[in-house]
Amino acid sequence: MSASVTVTGEASLSNSFLGDTIQVCVVTQELERTLEGFVRMGIGPWRVYTFSPETVRDQTYMGEPARYSMRLALATSGTMMWEVIQPLDGPNIYTDFIESHGEGVHHVGQSCNGLSYDAQFEKFAAAGRKMIQSGTWKGVRYAYFSTEDLIGTTVEIFDFPEGFVFPEPERWYPARPG
Repeated sequence: MSASVTVTGEASLSNSFLGDTIQVCVVTQELERTLEGFVRMGIGPWRVYTFSPETVRDQTYMGEPARYSMRLALATSGTMMWEVIQPLDGPNIYTDFIESHGEGVHHVGQSCNGLSYDAQFEKFAAAGRKMIQSGTWKGVRYAYFSTEDLIGTTVEIFDFPEGFVFPEPERWYPARPG
């Protein structure tokens, strides 16, 4: 263990700033196939959206303005949000991952542990972690950080504005609830 880190409790270290893991994301080349697999595992129904320059503001990739798009599906199982992403075009970290690792778990989403989104962002920067992709969808800011070299996966933070309600999806998979 690093000499500058001390144990401060059963679930904390002196350098802790991440909150709960609230999302796990799988990237795929075939959204329908992957969603079908999740449905067979009892996870769903899924909201399906297209994220693109028309629906996501302030898109960045590797620190530069970018234009990318993907199909994205969201479902909840217990307290966990599941996400499946199929990259469509433009430079993005999902295509990078598929090209270097194949399909699979791409990132985990972390709550901000009582910190504001901006304060959490600053903590990642102070820890030497670069922001590798970001954007704003329907007022929800999101950012991914370069953590794969440390923990084998990428960490995402996102900020739902107060009162946020998911918009009606383009479609539901396998069907609209109730």
